[in-house]
Amino acid sequence: MINTNKLTISSVEKITMISNFSTLLSSGISILESIDSLLEDAKGNQKKILDTLRADLVQGIHVHESFAKFPNVFDKVTISIIKASEEAGSLDTTLKDLRDNLKKENEFLDKVKSALTYPVLIFIVFLGVLSMIIIFVIPKISVVFSRLRVNLPLPTKIMIFVSNIVLHYTVPFVIVSTALIIGLIVIYKMNKKLLLGFIFSLPVISELVKQIDLVRFNRSLYYLLTAGIPIVSALELTQDVVFKKDIAKVLEKSKEMVISGKKLSEGLKVYKGKIPAMMIKIIEAGEKSGSLDRSLKDISEYFDYQVTNSLRTLTTLLEPVMLVFVGIIVGGMMLAIIGPIYSLIGQVGQR
Repeated sequence: MINTNKLTISSVEKITMISNFSTLLSSGISILESIDSLLEDAKGNQKKILDTLRADLVQGIHVHESFAKFPNVFDKVTISIIKASEEAGSLDTTLKDLRDNLKKENEFLDKVKSALTYPVLIFIVFLGVLSMIIIFVIPKISVVFSRLRVNLPLPTKIMIFVSNIVLHYTVPFVIVSTALIIGLIVIYKMNKKLLLGFIFSLPVISELVKQIDLVRFNRSLYYLLTAGIPIVSALELTQDVVFKKDIAKVLEKSKEMVISGKKLSEGLKVYKGKIPAMMIKIIEAGEKSGSLDRSLKDISEYFDYQVTNSLRTLTTLLEPVMLVFVGIIVGGMMLAIIGPIYSLIGQVGQR
């Protein structure tokens, strides 16, 4: 029995599956024949999803109901869009829109990952240099210091202590380090929202995450409204795609105001400090002209551009900061080694 709740596939596999499914349906091929064609080349978890979908369709279960069994693959927004398209008889067209949305989302995440690549690389290099100093340099220097009985400063004593633990108690050190890493992962999973909330509240990160939330909100709302989903239901669904609690709260309050008979722009105006004035004006103009969906798409594209610029700026700032940080730490370690040597040379000179 397949555990559908935990099953996942990569973004590329999901885009490929949705894209091929859309192409086959658009060609006039029946839905079951389309799935059979997809199954010919499917592997791994993608095959499990398609097998489940085929079995469900044979039993008369709809596509959206089958996809809903895989929450880690298809989110609520995707399920709702597919459900609306099935009811409207426009599944092939909707799948094309979903494919485009998934591509944009994937490109968006790639931008974020590429921005983090350099800092992560610098950190890995730093750990490599730190390991080499502790394993190869410190042991040799500590032997000299112990023989000459030199008074060592506290940083040097700490480095020698750590080096001795790593070299003489390697197995316990590895076990404790592994347990610590696993413990941190467990703590992260248990308090994920709390930790992410703290990270998202940091000065520079906060504004960037806000822009990301606005991109995801406007893009998701655009696809939901285009699929024919009522704005109240659409606003409720978009609360799940944003990261920051305050933005989700704004969407919740705006939904309540829409339910009471007011427009979306009126609900957002109440939170002018959290929602950009330009976004509110464009939404207001879209509501007046009857082209709200188009306005939402334009806003998402604009903020997508803003996020790209913000990420580029953040990366540019992080590069020198990371280099300075690594330089200070490694420099401090080298001073902790060289300092006692100079002290020893001075004592020899005095004699």
